[in-house]
Amino acid sequence: MPPLPPRRSDCPISCVLDLLGDKWTLLVVRDLVLGKQRFDEFLGSPEGIASNILSDRLKMLTEAGYLRREPDRADGRRSLYSLTAQGEDLRKLVLSVARWGEAHFPGTMRAPQGRGKKG
Repeated sequence: MPPLPPRRSDCPISCVLDLLGDKWTLLVVRDLVLGKQRFDEFLGSPEGIASNILSDRLKMLTEAGYLRREPDRADGRRSLYSLTAQGEDLRKLVLSVARWGEAHFPGTMRAPQGRGKKG
């Protein structure tokens, strides 16, 4: 099993927050759900994540088994990121959070799903 963050407790909500509860990680997952794959695509998101933080979150999610990192065949100096089968389970969570946000924060809306992803 991939390494996971240390637990503060056995509460499942606490465990999810230990993995996804910082300011950036769920936004990185959101971008993957929307079809982003390259580092520069993540940097282009409107929230303005710093490159060192993005690197850290991509590495953490990859090491935990939620993302896969593969060389970009079009440019071997770059990497492509995608959700693993385990990471795909996060798609439902992201969409649920987005629906809740739309209902409780007037004027917000979800971005359209990218690259034919299911959801």
